[in-house]
Amino acid sequence: MTPAHPALAQTDPELAALVAAEEQLQADTLRLIPSENYVSTAVLEATGTVLTNKYSEGYPGKRYYEGQQNIDPIETLAADRANALFGTEHANVQPYSGSPANLAAYLAFAEPGDTVMGMSLPHGGHLTHGWSVSATGKWFRGVQYKVRREDGRVDFDEVRDLALAERPKIILCGGTAIPRTIDFAAFGEIAREVGAVLVADVAHIAGLIAGGAHPSPVPHADVITTTTHKTLRGPRGAMILTRAEHARAIDRAVFPGLQGGPHNHTTAAIAVALHEAAQPSFREYAAAVVANAKALAAQLAERGFELVSGGTDNHLILVDLTGREVPGKVAAKALDRAGLVVNYNTVPYDPRKPFDPSGIRLGTPSLTSRGLGTEQMAQVAEWIDRGVAAAKAGGAEEDVALKGIRGEVAELMASYPAPGLPVG
Repeated sequence: MTPAHPALAQTDPELAALVAAEEQLQADTLRLIPSENYVSTAVLEATGTVLTNKYSEGYPGKRYYEGQQNIDPIETLAADRANALFGTEHANVQPYSGSPANLAAYLAFAEPGDTVMGMSLPHGGHLTHGWSVSATGKWFRGVQYKVRREDGRVDFDEVRDLALAERPKIILCGGTAIPRTIDFAAFGEIAREVGAVLVADVAHIAGLIAGGAHPSPVPHADVITTTTHKTLRGPRGAMILTRAEHARAIDRAVFPGLQGGPHNHTTAAIAVALHEAAQPSFREYAAAVVANAKALAAQLAERGFELVSGGTDNHLILVDLTGREVPGKVAAKALDRAGLVVNYNTVPYDPRKPFDPSGIRLGTPSLTSRGLGTEQMAQVAEWIDRGVAAAKAGGAEEDVALKGIRGEVAELMASYPAPGLPVG
């Protein structure tokens, strides 16, 4: 059999073997990490083009290197497609990832020591939203809002009171473990009242927004940052979307403020992903992601799992395993052995430490990309239930149960080939 990557196999067989093993692993496991997805073959091809050979510091028409005859149109195409898809006035498609994109917003609108406000990391926020161990929490004075203990939702009266008391330069909304619809209008109203710049970090839900399955922050936020993978199904990159009045500040923050030459092969792949996201089929995909998440959440709740906020409005489910008497890390590692790839995660007001928390985080973007629908979510929930029970039991009983689930998962995955994979 001809290898999928013949040049790589010939030049570096050790690395080629690891790539092939990962391709097989992605093909025959059920990937439930909400920040992961499968990109199309077209996105993969764009990522692997000769565009990686070219340096392009600056912006289209204003470069510091010659030979940009093809690069400038590629970047312009990606930016134009982003603006058309999200209904924005300016798009910067150069940030290397989501964290630098957020840093660019700080650089554009705040000075070191200024107060910034974001959702607490243990409550679903992101490290770069002013959390203490991040550069954003060391260089700026970070204050955090939380969710209510009783229902796991944001209390906007508390957010407003905190904003009025602290007067932040920047308010960030969005995060990494938020299973509910983000009320951008409410955040926007508070930001305007205190004179803050509202930054909407939509990295997790950009694809849902593009597909009409989540409200858009565009009418309410001054700046929108996002990764281009996750629900958007693009390469690992990022974008910043802004109103025209903020375009110069953001562009200067990205380059020369934070980085040099953009990764042109990634820019091209972003353009491909945005083209794909503009197709009618992507709206169907986004709706299916949410439908699957709701169905999976309902099936887990029926089996007695405690869900943070009681369920989900989007692609993400946060499960508190305290009642199951199984730590999140133990459960995640057991489920991984069963072919159910999740991540352990802190839950709001978690008494356990972040590296050994009480919860697991699940999502439906990847399985939806493979074509699984709501009719399969009962089976997925049943596997999770069995896997967590096996983790609690431990010993030989655990090994037998997880091995059994692993075989069942692989059998189902064989019927749903993953996009972009040469195996399946």
